[in-house]
Amino acid sequence: MVQLENAQQILRSCTVFIHETEMVSLQKAIGRVLAEDVKAAADQPPFPRSPLDGYAVRGSDTKGLTKEQTRSFRVIGKIYAGEVFDGIVHEGEAVRIMTGAPIPEGADTVIRQEWTDYGEEEVLIFGESKPYQDYCFQGEDYKKGEILLKKGNVLDGISIALLASLGMAQVEVYRLPRIAVISTGDEVIQPGEPLRPGKIYDSNLHFICARLKEMGVEPFYADHNADSAVCMAQKLYSIAKDVDLIITTGGVSVGEKDIMHEVVNLLEAKELFWRVDLKPGAPTLAMEFQGKPVICLSGNPFGAAVNFELLVRSVIEKMTENPKWELKKSNAVLQSDFVKKSGVRRFLRAYAENGNVWLPDGNHASGVLSSMLGCNCLVEIPEKKHGAKKGEVVCIYHLM
Repeated sequence: MVQLENAQQILRSCTVFIHETEMVSLQKAIGRVLAEDVKAAADQPPFPRSPLDGYAVRGSDTKGLTKEQTRSFRVIGKIYAGEVFDGIVHEGEAVRIMTGAPIPEGADTVIRQEWTDYGEEEVLIFGESKPYQDYCFQGEDYKKGEILLKKGNVLDGISIALLASLGMAQVEVYRLPRIAVISTGDEVIQPGEPLRPGKIYDSNLHFICARLKEMGVEPFYADHNADSAVCMAQKLYSIAKDVDLIITTGGVSVGEKDIMHEVVNLLEAKELFWRVDLKPGAPTLAMEFQGKPVICLSGNPFGAAVNFELLVRSVIEKMTENPKWELKKSNAVLQSDFVKKSGVRRFLRAYAENGNVWLPDGNHASGVLSSMLGCNCLVEIPEKKHGAKKGEVVCIYHLM
């Protein structure tokens, strides 16, 4: 039996960062890890542009202008965004200009239209705008050659917008991990099948696949295996070369149909550990096969859920170097009692908000799913501590 932190360390020691990269469209790049520095190929904006609707003029021509002291300017043209004015603005001249349009040569500011009479051939101006007061400089956002995004950055919405502003339709990112998920058990059937006597529906397979998808990874392989060590060994052997990580559920305890121990032997895999000193999910088994980690979780739904968060996420964080996989911790004030005694380090489902944490009503057994609804964290109860009282400060693990 190993402590949780030792189990994490052992698994991470046989996990490697995925260096392979791929080009993806911007529409598919959100949440991905950038595999290259991104430099600006041009200034942004690529020309001086107007920050507002108005008239492009020479700022010195508007000095001292007010509603009482006005000046008439000759309008020599009009520019919309996306157009260019072919000419030069001289003293006493103005060009009608719209937001985003290039400021014409000779002009060094834009008088907002509210300070004019909106004239088309002659415009009366009754406001002052100093040179470059209302003026967006070329390269105001970024300059050509500037590093805008660094290798290893996780791409968010602003990053995607920045890449688009560079004219990039695709970006190089590290590929996502290829993860196989396999549930076990003769008693387990898939949703949609008739529920026969003695059978239960497979929630573990769908939970793990859903959690992977929630975190941005589409499972590479998902299947169910009956309680046959030979079949399971053949399945792992056939898929191991194509994946980075294998997750199984069930078959890890000490019953006659707990097949994963025999699977280790059949594959001649390296057993990393069996049993983690926590509750639920203690009988977790881990092995290394063909250089890949294989994490065999408990068949109990909450046991599988807890060790997905505590163990599997740590492995994927190492593979991707993406901080969203890190299971972040903080302290919170418990708002309900937990009176069940346990000498083992224990993790409870809970809901946290604004520094407080509540335990759900209902059954906390490891086989119960319904009381997990709405929970967003795990509460840790240290070993040899018999329960917890309302008002205590506890350590919580944030699930998202």
